Amino acid sequence: MFKEEITLENAYDRANADHGILKEEEVRSLKVEAIPDTGAWSLVINEDVRQKLGLAIKRKRRSTLADGTSISYDVTDTVIVQWKNRDFPVPAILLPDAKEVLIGAIPLEGMDLMVDPVHGKLVGVHGEEEMYMIL
Repeated sequence: MFKEEITLENAYDRANADHGILKEEEVRSLKVEAIPDTGAWSLVINEDVRQKLGLAIKRKRRSTLADGTSISYDVTDTVIVQWKNRDFPVPAILLPDAKEVLIGAIPLEGMDLMVDPVHGKLVGVHGEEEMYMIL
């Protein structure tokens, strides 16, 4: 297990700043140490992070954990996950008491990243420059 520094940004704030509705300094963002977790499907945050980013709850979902436990959780507004020169927008899974922020498979793939378990770090699947699949 290792952590990477990422920046999380409220996507609605970003869009409003890009359209001149908000000033750049009003965009809510937060630098965090996050664990890359290929077993998680999205971004996992706790209540403190949700409040600091000003994210609304959009819906409730149910899932089954690896141990067979069924849980209910909230899904938030879109968050822009930024790592170095890459970024990707995803909804966040809210686990109110989560001890760590997790970067799951969808944002990792969206930023063309993979876990290098030997060196304990994130690396670009296609090197330093991200490559996108066009369907």
